[in-house]
Amino acid sequence: MEPKTGFFDFIQQESGKLLQQTITHTGLTFISVLIAIAIGLPLGILITRRHRLSGIVLGIAGVLQTIPSIALLGFMIPLLGIGIKPAIVALFLYALLPIIRNTYTGIRGVDPTITEAATGMGMSDRQLLLKVQLPLAMPVILAGIRTATVINVGVATLAAYIAAGGLGEFIFGGIALNNTSMILAGAIPAALLAILFDWLISLLQKRKTNQSRRRLYVLPLILLLLSSFYFLPIGNKAPLKAGFTPEFMGRRDGNLGLRIVYGIHVNPLVISDMIMYKAAYEKNIDIISGSSTDGRGKAFDLVVLQDDKHIFPPYYAAPIVTNAALEKYPELEPTLNLLAGTINDSIMTALNYQVDYLKYSPEKVAREFLQQQGLLKSDRNGSKGTIRIGCKIFGDGYILANMYKMLIEGHTDLSVSTKLGLGGTKICFDALNNNQLDVYPEYTGTGLLAILQTPANITDTLIADKDKVYAYVSREFEQQYGIKWLKPIGFNNTYALMMRRQQTIDLQIKSISDLALYLKNK
Repeated sequence: MEPKTGFFDFIQQESGKLLQQTITHTGLTFISVLIAIAIGLPLGILITRRHRLSGIVLGIAGVLQTIPSIALLGFMIPLLGIGIKPAIVALFLYALLPIIRNTYTGIRGVDPTITEAATGMGMSDRQLLLKVQLPLAMPVILAGIRTATVINVGVATLAAYIAAGGLGEFIFGGIALNNTSMILAGAIPAALLAILFDWLISLLQKRKTNQSRRRLYVLPLILLLLSSFYFLPIGNKAPLKAGFTPEFMGRRDGNLGLRIVYGIHVNPLVISDMIMYKAAYEKNIDIISGSSTDGRGKAFDLVVLQDDKHIFPPYYAAPIVTNAALEKYPELEPTLNLLAGTINDSIMTALNYQVDYLKYSPEKVAREFLQQQGLLKSDRNGSKGTIRIGCKIFGDGYILANMYKMLIEGHTDLSVSTKLGLGGTKICFDALNNNQLDVYPEYTGTGLLAILQTPANITDTLIADKDKVYAYVSREFEQQYGIKWLKPIGFNNTYALMMRRQQTIDLQIKSISDLALYLKNK
C-alpha cells in the first residue's frame, strides 16, 4: 500500500522529525543572535564614543551582509569543518549589521538636551549610558534585534547543507525530490517561526521606557533559553554516524528503503553532496549516500557496500528533451545521440575524478573526451536557433551538459545557452516541463521514483531490469509530459552506501545487510 502524499498526511507521518527540525532551527537561530548581540551591542556603543570608527565598523558589517549566504557557509567549511560551528559563525556575521547600526542610531538619536541635563547632574559616562541612553534607545535597538532574528530564521535553512540541521532539511529534500508537501513542511514552519519571534520581540519593544532596564536583563535570559534548544537530546545515538543528501533522505530507493527493507535506523545528518565525501574521509561521518560513479569515492578511498536486497534501481543516464524542441529542430536528436553508448561506469568515474578531485574544469574534461572519441568539431557559430541545456549540481551533470553543448554547436547550426548547477530534480524537471529548458541529462531511476513516483507494486516488477525501467519511463514521460528519453549514454550512476575502506575491514562489513546486523548488535 502506497503512503498518502498530501501535505497534512506528510506532516502527520513526519511529525517527530518536524518537531526535531523546528527545535534545532530555533536553537541555531538564537545562538547566533545571542553572540551577535554580545559583540554587536558593545561595537555600536563604541562607535557612538569614537565617531571616526563608525564608518569602518558599519562598512565592514555591511560588506559581510552582502556576501551570499551559501558562499559564506562555503568559506567557513575549510576553517571550521561541517556542522554547527560554521553555521553559527555565518549566521552571527549576518546578524551583526542591524544590531550595530540600530544601537548606534538609537543612542545617537537620544535628545541632546536630555544627555546634557544628565551630565550636568554629575552622571558619569557609564551612568549616562546605562540609566539614560540605553533605556531611551531600547526600542530602536530591539528593532535591530528583530530584524537580525528574522534574517537568521531564513538564512538558517541553509545550515542543512553543512549538516547543522534545521528546517532546511525538508526544503532541500523537497526540491530535490519534486515533493511540494516536503518543501512546505519546511518552509511554512520557518515562516511561522519568523513571525512568532518578531511578534515576541515586538512585545518587549512596546514596553514603557521606565521598564527598559528590566528588558536589559530579561532579553538575554530569553535568548539564552531559546539558544539551548539546539542541544536538547533528541533521538538515540547510533554507533555509526550517517550523512545523507537531502534527496536521499526522502526516497524509497534511499533512507526510506533502508528503514523498510534493511531495518536501518541511523538518524542521519542531512549534508550537501559537495562536502559529503570529504566529511567521510575526515571521519566526521561514517556512512554516506554516495553515487557509484562519483570520482570522490575513488579519491577518498571509500567502498561501496553491496546492495544485497536491491533497493537501488538502475540509474542509467540519458538526455531528456521536449518534443517541441525535437519537432522544431529535427537535427537535435541524432546529435545528442552521438554520445550514446560511449561512457561506461569506469570512464564516468575517471571523468568525475578529474572534476571533483583534481579540480579540472568540466568544460576541459568534456572537450578532451569528445576529442578522444573523434566527436569534437569546430563551433559553427550557428544562428538557426538556441537550445537551452540545464543540469543538476553534480559533477557528471556539468560534464555531460558541456559535452552536449559542444556537440550541438559543432554538428549543427544551432547555438546553446546553459543553465548549470540547478538545485535538484524538481527544479530541472519543472524548468523542462514549463518550457524554460529544452534538454538536460537525467537518470532512469530518478525518472521512475522521484518524477513519476511509480507505485511500489509496479516498481517491484521493473527494478531488476535496466531495459524495463528505461522502457517504462520512456513511455510514461512521452504520454504524461510530452518529453522524450533519448538513447542511454551507457553508465549506471546508481545510489550507493559508502564507508571508509579501512572501517569496512575493521568492522567486517561488505554489504548493507552486514551494516544492518552490526547496528542491530550495538
